[in-house]
Amino acid sequence: MLTDPSFWVAVALLLFFGVLIWKKVPSLIGGALDKQIAGIRREIEQAKALRIEAQTLLARFEQDQKDAAETAKGMLATAEREAKIITDDAARALDELIARRSAMASDKIAQAEAAAIKEVRKVAVEAATAAATRLIASNLGQKDRDTLVSTAIDGLDKRLH
Repeated sequence: MLTDPSFWVAVALLLFFGVLIWKKVPSLIGGALDKQIAGIRREIEQAKALRIEAQTLLARFEQDQKDAAETAKGMLATAEREAKIITDDAARALDELIARRSAMASDKIAQAEAAAIKEVRKVAVEAATAAATRLIASNLGQKDRDTLVSTAIDGLDKRLH
């Protein structure tokens, strides 16, 4: 038996386990495992807390995004209303400007027509006067002309006073 190697392996193994128990290695291993378990539990708790915080932040960001979208819709609607008001005002102002310019053009045309008629009448009167003067000068004698001038001068005195 002392020469059998399996006996010595069994003795060495028993001694090894005895030393391990005597040095409290199983409790040390258990303590180390307990520390690892506690560390893992802390990490799990931290992960849960981070997950809850992330979900809260996500919900808040989603709400903020929804609020921002609603605000943007409101701003767009307001901008569209204001743009319509501005374009309506601009169209009304343009219509008024066109009406004023049209009236001014009509007035200028009427003034030009009146001036043209006045000029035509003036030319016609001058032509008629010149023609009458030539006719009178060629058809009347000196005596008749003097009488006509005297009558015209007397008529002027009556017309002026």
